[in-house]
Amino acid sequence: MHGTERRLSEQLFHDRQAAERAEAFRAGRADLRFDTDSYLDHETWVRPAFEALGPLRGKHALDYGCGHGMAAVAMARAGATVTAFDLSPGYVNEARARAVANGVRIECVAADGEDLPFPDASFDAVWGNAILHHLDMAKAGTELRRVLKPGGIAVFCEPWGGNPLLGFARGSLPYPGKDRTPDEHPLTHRDLQPLRDIFPSVEVRGFQLLGMVRRVWRNRHALGLLDTADTHLLRALPALGNWCRYAVILLRNAQ
Repeated sequence: MHGTERRLSEQLFHDRQAAERAEAFRAGRADLRFDTDSYLDHETWVRPAFEALGPLRGKHALDYGCGHGMAAVAMARAGATVTAFDLSPGYVNEARARAVANGVRIECVAADGEDLPFPDASFDAVWGNAILHHLDMAKAGTELRRVLKPGGIAVFCEPWGGNPLLGFARGSLPYPGKDRTPDEHPLTHRDLQPLRDIFPSVEVRGFQLLGMVRRVWRNRHALGLLDTADTHLLRALPALGNWCRYAVILLRNAQ
C-alpha cells in the first residue's frame, strides 16, 4: 500500500477505535482516571521498559503514537515536560481529556511519526508502545534521531515476530484484541536494520516466552511462576528473546 494510502487507512482504523472508546467514556462504562502502577503492570514488559527511560524529572519527553495517553500521563507524573502525538485525532482528543482528568499538563498534537513537527534535538526521552510496527522504519528512525537530544534514549514496546509457532497462532487462533490494520506486522531483526543504520546503539529485550500463554489462559498463580521462569531463562539465554511475544527496543542517540 502506498505511503499516503497506508497512513489514511491507519488513521481511519484508529479513529474508529477512539470513537468507540469515547462513547464508553460518555456512557460511564470506562474512566479516564487511572493510577500509574495499574498502567505499568498491565503487561510484563511495560514497567521494565518505562524504567529504562531513566529519571524523567526535569526532562522533555515525547509519547510517540500516544493512543490513549496513559504513558504520557505517567511520564508527566514522573516530573517530565511531556508532548504527546498520534496520527489519529480521535486518540489525541482522548489523550488530552485523560491529561485533564488526571490533573497533569501535556501538549497533545495530531502528527505523523514519519514526519514529526518538532525542532531538532527537542527531547531527552521518547516512549512508544505498539507503534513502530505500523511505520516505515527508515523514515521513522530518521525522524526519531533528529528530534532526540544528543545522548537521548527512545524506548519502544513492540509485538515480536521471531517465533513461527506464535506467528501461526496469531494468524489462526481467536483471542481478544486481535483486530489489526492491513499493513502492520510483528517486527523481526530484519525490520530493525534501518534503525541499526541510524542509531549507534540498538538493543532488543524479549518478554513473555512461556508467559505468552496468558493470551488464552488466566490462572494467575501459574502465570506468575511462568513469568519468574521467563526472567531466569532470558537472563541466562538472551537469544531466546527471539521467540518471545513482545520486545522492548532501546535506541540510544550519540552524545
